[in-house]
Amino acid sequence: MYHSPIQLDVFPTDVQMRRIDPARNMRRFYRLKVQRDLFGRASLVREWGRIGLRGQMMVETHPDEGKAITALLKLTAVKKRRGYVDLTKAVF
Repeated sequence: MYHSPIQLDVFPTDVQMRRIDPARNMRRFYRLKVQRDLFGRASLVREWGRIGLRGQMMVETHPDEGKAITALLKLTAVKKRRGYVDLTKAVF
């Protein structure tokens, strides 16, 4: 009987971040997720907005999952430079 090997997740496919600054009345969230579409391509789903509200969403299609993850990592780095905190790795 053939068992498929267990694939460990080395690169993130789901990132949740937020930026809260009470002095500027700023409470924002930013979510990134890589998922497959019906045609076998990888999509990077971006959601952002004010915490507690619906926000906006944008979907970027990429030819493969590696390029979508690269785009996710670049956007995560940009948001961290702007003051967002990664909730998937945060320790409370």
